[in-house]
Amino acid sequence: MKFITSILFAATCIAGVTHAQSLSIKGSDTLGAKLVPQLAEAFRAAGSTQIKFEIAAEGSATAFPALANGTAQLGMSSRAAKEEEHTFCRTKGVVLVEHKICYDMLCVILNKNSPVSKLTKDQVTKIFTGQVKDWSEVGGTPGTISIYTRNTSSGTYKDWQNLAMKGRDYPANSQKLAGTEQITQEVAKNKNGIGYVGLAYSKTAGTKAIPIDGIEPVGKNAEIYPYSRPCFIYVPEKATAEAGAFLVFIEKPEGQEIVRKVGFIPVKDLK
Repeated sequence: MKFITSILFAATCIAGVTHAQSLSIKGSDTLGAKLVPQLAEAFRAAGSTQIKFEIAAEGSATAFPALANGTAQLGMSSRAAKEEEHTFCRTKGVVLVEHKICYDMLCVILNKNSPVSKLTKDQVTKIFTGQVKDWSEVGGTPGTISIYTRNTSSGTYKDWQNLAMKGRDYPANSQKLAGTEQITQEVAKNKNGIGYVGLAYSKTAGTKAIPIDGIEPVGKNAEIYPYSRPCFIYVPEKATAEAGAFLVFIEKPEGQEIVRKVGFIPVKDLK
């Protein structure tokens, strides 16, 4: 119903978007670093050149205050909005509407020169909770494991905690970074590094994504890979014409093909 509503809404308003407009999108780094900018570029190229996009990818948690106070028209999130975030927005007169735009897989990455070529879910849990501290404990050469994670404003930070760590805390010596690209950069420089990144970042130079319990982190395995998750765009119930038109573009075949090309998994692929 939400998808149909957005189509009907956009159909009545796209033609009216004829003068320069600014569309502010805030939230998830997972979505905002690559995917949403490419969708925005394609949307403009398809005829909406009058819309200027302002994209701030600083973590999923930043989307909801921005939607509540009107500094963003769309919010990117790599997790479902929490009930308290819905409530906060309602106190500001904003009712959130959720749009599932793709699926992602959180891939475990190691330095490309690491002798470790696979891990089990149990080993991953023990590494990221600090129970396993040296690579020799999981079949690698001796060396202290360096853990790189997203920071606490990131939806990915919490998703990984739930998906891979059974809700436990990260160890005190884990290094929290602002963005996914920083994780890939640090792991690429450190032979003892380990981190987690979205599927779109799993082939970064200097790193390698490894199988978990024998399951390769590739799109065709999204339904059986242990660390898969949906990603969302949120808009106010009374969305602007520009926001409605952009959402329809994302959900159309051409938008979902960009989703695929960037390295995410189109929604229809898992239905």
